[in-house]
Amino acid sequence: MQPNKIAITAAPIAPVLAERWSPRSFDHEYLLSQDEALSILEAGRWAPSANNLQPWRFAYISRNDLKHAELCEKGLTGFNQSWAPHASALIVIAAKISTHDGKENTGRAYDAGLSASMMVVQAQELGLHTHHIGGLVREEIKTLLGLDESLEVLTVLAVGKVAPAEKLEGPAYEREIAPRVRHELDEIMLYGKP
Repeated sequence: MQPNKIAITAAPIAPVLAERWSPRSFDHEYLLSQDEALSILEAGRWAPSANNLQPWRFAYISRNDLKHAELCEKGLTGFNQSWAPHASALIVIAAKISTHDGKENTGRAYDAGLSASMMVVQAQELGLHTHHIGGLVREEIKTLLGLDESLEVLTVLAVGKVAPAEKLEGPAYEREIAPRVRHELDEIMLYGKP
């Protein structure tokens, strides 16, 4: 059984945003089609970026790739190692640290975050779900993928079809069925009131 995770908002938002949530229970039999994978990656490619620098770089690792299991085992930490192997794919999101003239791109993480956000929305539009993974061993990921020092690994995005929460156990199950919670808009507004 899937919990109701539709966002309760102060004003209407697009259904694709209201219905988005980050499961840990993924259907271990489902693999993304080539069209689905390309659609998600294209959405990330077309994100906005400062000065059109497009610092994001992606590594797409399907579950049928041997690197998928290795990434879960060596590149993820904690209980991420127990649920992430069931995701259809893992997308490593990295960013180029410097601009073409050698200066540090201080906006790289923001721009790559916009790109990741676009991929999340596109996946949701396709009837898929995503989960950003922050518990990473970044140097292991760089070694596994052969990435050089010009790149910074920021996150890993798990993608796939959601599976019943009951496939999880313990704290992972409890988190899966918990309601979505966000701060109220008044709590996060720094200035101005709509």
